[in-house]
Amino acid sequence: MHKNASDIKVTNPIVLFDGVCNFCNTSVRFVLAYNKNENIHFSPLQSDFAKQLLAEHHLSAEDMDTVVFVENNMAYTRSSAAFQIAKHLSNPWKAIHYFRFIPKNITDWIYNLIARNRYSWFGKKDRCMVPKPEWMERFHE
Repeated sequence: MHKNASDIKVTNPIVLFDGVCNFCNTSVRFVLAYNKNENIHFSPLQSDFAKQLLAEHHLSAEDMDTVVFVENNMAYTRSSAAFQIAKHLSNPWKAIHYFRFIPKNITDWIYNLIARNRYSWFGKKDRCMVPKPEWMERFHE
């Protein structure tokens, strides 16, 4: 695992996720399973790496209740991040990318409802997920 964002060139898309959220961790495992090109990397929002990357994109590390997807030096949040991630998944999951045509206020409202309730609905861990050894090179701390 890399120690900080300046240690690597951000050439692969990166998902910044809540490392203690059960729903978020399940979502990360889903992306790992269906990202057949294995090009998406990951970092928990609680990590120094993620905090540095957020700062580079002028996003606050405080009160981050969203997934952040960084690709081609663009940072996407909330439903936009989910739709951008989906385009990297295998079929039929790749089709989720087309939901981006639904008005953002609707998709972000749904996203925010889940984000606000994620701990009460799905639970929370005491510490961040530890990736399987075969996934380690795709995780940055």
